[in-house]
Amino acid sequence: MGERVSFKSNGGTCEGYVADGGGPGVIVIQEWWGLVPHIEDVADRFAAEGFTALAPDLYHGRASFEPDEAGKLMMALNLGEAAKDLTGAVDYLQQRTGRSKVGVVGYCMGGGLTLVLATLRPDAVAAAAPYYGVIPWADAQPDWSKLTAKVVGEYAEKDGFAGPDAVRALETQLRDLGKDATLNVHAGADHAFFNDTRPDVYDAAASALAFGRTLDLFRSTL
Repeated sequence: MGERVSFKSNGGTCEGYVADGGGPGVIVIQEWWGLVPHIEDVADRFAAEGFTALAPDLYHGRASFEPDEAGKLMMALNLGEAAKDLTGAVDYLQQRTGRSKVGVVGYCMGGGLTLVLATLRPDAVAAAAPYYGVIPWADAQPDWSKLTAKVVGEYAEKDGFAGPDAVRALETQLRDLGKDATLNVHAGADHAFFNDTRPDVYDAAASALAFGRTLDLFRSTL
């Protein structure tokens, strides 16, 4: 359904995959694996629901299906460059759709970057949907005071990275700051439950519920 595109990124360029459903813009942020076919498929799903979905390639052509290598790619990610790429993705979608507001959804590493982007571009990001969002970089903690987007997150009970205690703590922190944030924890689900290319963790029921809520979020805000 989609196509590869190149967009401006603070004087440089970034590649990405765009699936155009004719409606509001949604940025789809990769897991630590990179811009793999699963993420392109997720972008296609949002396009099928009427959104214009862009998945930026934050690793610039690199990807892995091996956890050890994927972890190294994630930890080696230059956060300053990633921020520029994500901001460029926002600008690209604004120009392509003619709309000022965008939504952001991301998975694992991308879930954490979803929250980061929402604080970097409060002028544009109206809705943020982090899925089991992890922010593993100590120097990338968001400035929550800048968050204006409505946040509806999807997390897993059996998650060794972002478990229920951490999720509830973040939800309380955001609400205490007056933010509109709801972080849902799926009972019995594992980290990466939305990834249907991984039968060891995929949870069809949790995925359907989460995707429906994300669609509702984007339809009500964009």
